[in-house]
Amino acid sequence: MKHYSLLVMVLLLLTGCTKTLTFEKEVYKKESKIPCKKDCPEITIEVPIAKNIPVVADSINKKILAVLKDIVYFGEKPSDAKDYNSLADSFIASYEEMHKKFPTETFGWEAKVKGNVEYQSDQILNIKLDHYTFTGGAHGYQGFRSLLFNPATGKTIFCDEIFKNEREFKAFAEKEFRRKYEIPPKGNINATGLMFEKDTFQLPQNIFYTEGGLLLYYNSYEAGSYADGPKEILFPYEQIRNYLKFQ
Repeated sequence: MKHYSLLVMVLLLLTGCTKTLTFEKEVYKKESKIPCKKDCPEITIEVPIAKNIPVVADSINKKILAVLKDIVYFGEKPSDAKDYNSLADSFIASYEEMHKKFPTETFGWEAKVKGNVEYQSDQILNIKLDHYTFTGGAHGYQGFRSLLFNPATGKTIFCDEIFKNEREFKAFAEKEFRRKYEIPPKGNINATGLMFEKDTFQLPQNIFYTEGGLLLYYNSYEAGSYADGPKEILFPYEQIRNYLKFQ
């Protein structure tokens, strides 16, 4: 009886110690102090911050910050910022330095990042970053970034690791991509004006797990010109279940 009671107590303690990875949204915003009449330079960063499981959360949060440092910067190399406030300060400081060099020019610098938990299961966690930056020129750049994680460890899962056989899935995806965008089933993939490197179909750099299925998303310039815009194709999980390691 004593052994039984001890077992119950241990189980209750383990249950009480079990934590679920959660996220809280945090917003960081900064504007330049240099007076302006319109299009005043500013940066807004809205990101989900992992909580509850320290080691796992720390790994995820560090990765998200590292990716944003690679997106939001101006110059030859990314910022060495240690947090989001420093990253925002760095972006505005770059603008103000440019303004000192060219005070008569109009700079409507802008950076916006909105991150959210796109998909979360016991096997995989997908963070989506919707970002836009403008630091001069004819137009800014808008795109999506997909960050995949193991929710149990916080470690990054790379796109090629989600497939049981990436080559087989790639062949299947190309057939469906050609069908959607009305490209002849055989011959050059760029025959209708696309711009795949070496005229060869490739899976995108960003693959999203969504409630509706697996989304292959090609940002502008990845498969076509800026004028062509992004390309995407969604595969319901029922259609590709045999190709996936995680769901």
